Amino acid sequence: MTAFHVAPMDGVARGEVTDIYFRRALDVLRTAGLDGVRVRAEFHVSSLPRGYGWAVFTGLKEALALLEGKPLTVYAMREGTVFYPNEPLMVVEGRYADFAVLETPLLGILRHYTSISTKAARVKRAMGDRTCLFFGARALHPAIQPMADRAAYIGGCDGVANTLGAAMMGLRPTGTMPHALMIIFRAVTGDHTEAWAWFDRAMPEDVPRIVLVDTFLDEREEAARAAERLGERLWGVRLDTPGSRRGNMRRIVEEVRWTLRLMGREDVRIVVSGGIDEEEAAELRDVADAFGVGTAIAFPPSIDISMDIVEVEVDGRWIPITKRGKLPGFKQVYRCGGSRVMAPWGLPASCPDGSEPVPLLTKQMEGGKTVVDLPTEAEIRRYVLEQISGL
Repeated sequence: MTAFHVAPMDGVARGEVTDIYFRRALDVLRTAGLDGVRVRAEFHVSSLPRGYGWAVFTGLKEALALLEGKPLTVYAMREGTVFYPNEPLMVVEGRYADFAVLETPLLGILRHYTSISTKAARVKRAMGDRTCLFFGARALHPAIQPMADRAAYIGGCDGVANTLGAAMMGLRPTGTMPHALMIIFRAVTGDHTEAWAWFDRAMPEDVPRIVLVDTFLDEREEAARAAERLGERLWGVRLDTPGSRRGNMRRIVEEVRWTLRLMGREDVRIVVSGGIDEEEAAELRDVADAFGVGTAIAFPPSIDISMDIVEVEVDGRWIPITKRGKLPGFKQVYRCGGSRVMAPWGLPASCPDGSEPVPLLTKQMEGGKTVVDLPTEAEIRRYVLEQISGL
């Protein structure tokens, strides 16, 4: 009996995780003697979710890893590039039979990554220079938690809470304490503030003393008690009021801030978590210092990337062809100052503002071998933040 229904990655690479119609298509092509036909297949987005004007392309590192060793050439935008509808994001060139069954996992990687990274970028942009922490691991199956951590981080989040996800990126996980800690100390000692004191004693010095201040009492009162109990060692307080008792979160934060100010503790940071999305982040960014964001990023609107053949090689010539509603032909996207221009691959392009067109799709893989140095997660994140700051 299978305990965990997760796909082994070697099986994914062999094409075992695919939609059956791709296998049937290969059977037909082999029977007809057409399994050697070469194509160029383009990955793009026809439309974005409602209210979205742009998205962030991520997942390229894992997509290339999936295609590694296969006789294919791949062109793509750099991972972390902001893109718009109908722009080619990635193009795979080679025998269709060599990657047909990989369309399902390729789209799964690119769609899921891009959806999470885009939402993270939108949330980070909404909160400005405030700290964004990804607390969404508990909303996901553990098999994909590290992937979601990476997608959220390169999309703009400043840190992640999950231990393995952080370790795989060379980061330190960021987090505070659970309500369970105060509940146990309250039941055993009669004083939940003992949990804060023991946290201070138990944690290494480099762990910020951020305490949860909404377990039993009013947030304002608990914040004052935390400041008294930990003194100058208190780095911050976290407000994670359950939905049934949230009330007006802005008023709650303002009350906590006011109380700490009266105590001469304007240095204490306020971290807000629990149901935070773009709107809440924008509304609270002038009164809160940091946000823990979970479900909104972990379960974002889907960026529906699709793959379509746009050229087929016939007698040594590439023939532009695709299904209706799509633009046939291999294409390049150029950055022109603050705008974009798309043109057939190999043909000259000019920018309407007179600037020099910068091509966005470059060769990433040739003959199944990656031919570029892939950027680190920190480099991708900086690239994303640079772009969204100018949107």
